[in-house]
Amino acid sequence: METPSVEPPVERPVVRPNPEPPAGPPAASPAAPPGSDPEAPRPWLPPLRPLRMADPWRWLAAGWRDFRRAPGIGLVFGTLFAVMGWALVGALRAAPAYVLALSAGFLLLGPFLALGLYKVSRDLERSETPDLGDALTCWSDHIGQMALFGGALLLLEMVWARASLVIFAVSFDSPPEIHSLRDLLAPDYLPFLTAYVAVGAIFATLIFAFSVIALPMMLDREVDAITAALTSAQLVWTQTGVMALWALLIAALVGLAMVPGFAGLLIVGPWIGHASWHAYRSAVGDLRTSDSG
Repeated sequence: METPSVEPPVERPVVRPNPEPPAGPPAASPAAPPGSDPEAPRPWLPPLRPLRMADPWRWLAAGWRDFRRAPGIGLVFGTLFAVMGWALVGALRAAPAYVLALSAGFLLLGPFLALGLYKVSRDLERSETPDLGDALTCWSDHIGQMALFGGALLLLEMVWARASLVIFAVSFDSPPEIHSLRDLLAPDYLPFLTAYVAVGAIFATLIFAFSVIALPMMLDREVDAITAALTSAQLVWTQTGVMALWALLIAALVGLAMVPGFAGLLIVGPWIGHASWHAYRSAVGDLRTSDSG
């Protein structure tokens, strides 16, 4: 009897699911601007334009044109500057020990009083009609950051005031007879004035460096107080010669304006305010960045 043959089992191919197609190349990121490094971090401070030594004179000329185009508004702000000077004289007569400390308030309050003048210059630049009400209230749209910036400057001014009082106490055994600013120029007060000017120059330089373009920048752009202050300091640090000339021109004009009973501030105050706007516009460019993907 024949034994039936057993066929070997047929091996069936194992059907495996098709593998996932390989992922394609990642989407290309937007092209970076020519000449830029795609791996470089984004800048967070606006770029600064190169300035020339002739620029401060050009700013004064532009500021004078703005004052002549809106003289009424300028005289209102000029009156406020003059009132500051008269208040300083009153403080001198009442408490001579504090007057030099209070004089730092010119550097602190001056840029804030000039906010309306920056607004007027911006309106004129845009061919808009300046308005006194808008100039007086332009700070309200940026009150948070401006208050932060003002608080920082106030803290610096308080340290300056304390240093001034210490110098005053060390220099005099008893309160001196000072009835006018001219009395301070007496030979007996020379050591005191030397020490005060040296210390004051340090604080004045710091205030100028952090505020020279910070407030017009905050008025013009949506930037925070830290960005504005650091941009201002960077400008002074990188273009020291031009900004030193600008500081000397401001000091000279304000000094001359204070001689005739502070009456010169009626004109010089708004003139410098308008010119400061043009200094900011000349120095600070637009912040342009691209996504790195």
